Amino acid sequence: MFTSNPFAALSANLPLDPGVMQAFVILMVLLVIGGTLLDVVHKKSAKYFFEKGQSLKKIAKREVGGGEKLGLAVSTLTSEVLTSSEFANPERRVSHLFTMYGFVFFVVTTAIMIFGLPAGEGAGPGLVPLLWHLGALSVCIGGYWFWFKIRADVRTEGHKWHDVHQSDLFIVSLLLMATFALIWSVLQSSTGVTSVLSIIAFIIFIVATTTLFSTILWSKFAHMFFKPAAAFQKKVAVADGSRDKLPEIPELSSAECKQRYPDIPEYMGDNPPYMGLGIKREAPNHY
Repeated sequence: MFTSNPFAALSANLPLDPGVMQAFVILMVLLVIGGTLLDVVHKKSAKYFFEKGQSLKKIAKREVGGGEKLGLAVSTLTSEVLTSSEFANPERRVSHLFTMYGFVFFVVTTAIMIFGLPAGEGAGPGLVPLLWHLGALSVCIGGYWFWFKIRADVRTEGHKWHDVHQSDLFIVSLLLMATFALIWSVLQSSTGVTSVLSIIAFIIFIVATTTLFSTILWSKFAHMFFKPAAAFQKKVAVADGSRDKLPEIPELSSAECKQRYPDIPEYMGDNPPYMGLGIKREAPNHY
């Protein structure tokens, strides 16, 4: 099951031309592009980044060269993008990585399997279908972990796990897509390609996929494109000295800092003594 192409079996047993599936994939790509551009226009994201960059240039203490910017771009790619280092919560970071890499593998392998049709019914090597299943499983692991355990305001504010809002459109449609992709594949192998249960699971999978890629304007999908841009701009602002118009953080234990800010206690140095758990002494559940 895990090494078989479910789209090849679908094309071989149902009157569904591979060209239709390929056109559907192309349509989803166009929806992502169009939805992202509409999001940029609606939220004026590009205008915001441009104007912010221009305002920071005016207060920059030095000019960042092209080579240095390239290094900052690589640092952003390897840190914020590939390893999600901006997450302070280790659970949130691992959950995000499971979801992100699972989604990437799932989408790429879906395109490979569908555009491999009808040559040899798109069978190809068993590695691609295996990665497709593992990608969907990874999305489910990271997504359900986030939904039931990490999602903001679920426990602290007494919201139920089934309390869904428009802001949850991305994660809900993503989870439904990955979940019913796996269910469809299992039912296809166990009950047959043309069974009622298999067809129902496939329809839900298609509806969830269409919802995910066609609702970018109302979901957080486009966030994955803006987030690296914001992280890169922040690194440039630190490098050129503009620091996003924030004050420079001095060395708290230095003599200059103590002279300038005499009210700062000495214990605020690099190695402050243990002062208790503070707000971390218990879980935030007083709603």
